[in-house]
Amino acid sequence: MRPRPTPAQRRNDLLLALVLLGGTLGSTALYRAAGVADGAPYWHSAIWAATMSLPLAWRRVAPEVVAITASVAFFVGAMAEIGELLFSNITLFIAIYTLGAWGRSRRIALLVRAGIVLGMFVWLIWGLVVAANAPDHLPEMSREGGLVSPYVAYALINVVTNLLYFGGAWYFGDNAYRSARERVALEQRTEELAAERERTREQAVAIERLRIARELHDVVAHHVSVIGVQAGAARRVLARDPDEAAASLTAIEHSAREAVAELHGLLGTLRQGDGEGDDGDTDAPAEAAPHGLADLPGLVAESSASGVPTTLGVIGTPRETSGVVGITAYRLVQEALTNVRKHAGVGATADVRVRWADDELELEVSDTGAGSTVAARSGGLGQAGMRERVSAVGGDLELGARHRGGYLVRATLPLRRAGAVS
Repeated sequence: MRPRPTPAQRRNDLLLALVLLGGTLGSTALYRAAGVADGAPYWHSAIWAATMSLPLAWRRVAPEVVAITASVAFFVGAMAEIGELLFSNITLFIAIYTLGAWGRSRRIALLVRAGIVLGMFVWLIWGLVVAANAPDHLPEMSREGGLVSPYVAYALINVVTNLLYFGGAWYFGDNAYRSARERVALEQRTEELAAERERTREQAVAIERLRIARELHDVVAHHVSVIGVQAGAARRVLARDPDEAAASLTAIEHSAREAVAELHGLLGTLRQGDGEGDDGDTDAPAEAAPHGLADLPGLVAESSASGVPTTLGVIGTPRETSGVVGITAYRLVQEALTNVRKHAGVGATADVRVRWADDELELEVSDTGAGSTVAARSGGLGQAGMRERVSAVGGDLELGARHRGGYLVRATLPLRRAGAVS
């Protein structure tokens, strides 16, 4: 259903009505000065001009009433021999057009327009028939002739002109209504798609955070198991070998501090309130050990086997990292190679580079895919997961097209977290 007009639209309609009133009055004066219309007093013409044009100020509020008023005023003006034919025709056209474009009830709009058009054509045909039998009306036009007499040709011109006039007002009014309906439907679909994208993004982030939580469970379990083993060893040798017991206690302290640092960084990224059902994890089957940097050659081999030739380069001296950094590095490379297979196109190659620095680990996955597919990789759900993982370990992530073609994923992961003991 058509919405009500806005205040700005109503102001524009008022301005249009005033302009048409001025034009109608001026046109009436010109017609009278030309001697074409002098059958009615001027004040009659002024009242008629106001009745004809001013209702257009409410044309979008009550289009049915305005169309009927304009039609009746047009008829009365002709019967009273006002004689103005320019602006009155414009006003009637706008009134019928508006009824088609702004009628809130399509059935009423159809019936009112059909009634107006039928009435106008009955009036036209009746006038032509009466004039055909009145020799003093247009005496210069013969009623007799060949196949088409001059008067019949004149009558046909009037009929065709009125068909085009009313048909145009009808067609353009319906077309404006359809365009408005399609525009509203498009706006609604756009809002729905935006809301759906937002929900999908939030779901992707939630799923990725839950995955991080599961992997964090493995990391923490590793630290706790190490602490348990070292504590048992320290208890057994505490009496006879204090130095060995101290070494075990030092290892316990290191594992505890590293676990606390990783927990502090990761738990802050997890959604609050998703802990329901956590107590039931004890009955779940044990998951496989989490992947890490040592599994990158397997990812590269899998990518090559799937049709994307992939190379792996390691720069610097590898060394031990925390479990979370290893898992994050593995998942980043896995997601980047998956995107290469999905978007890079036929004939693309990929390169994975691992650079070891003093305090950080840099991962770089690049490909030679077609530049036209870069847009398809931007803003994906997998990239939302990448950002979550890198943010969880306090790193930086860079995504984007390469200048020489293809796509680049570069991540910098710190090897030490604040609070951890080296």
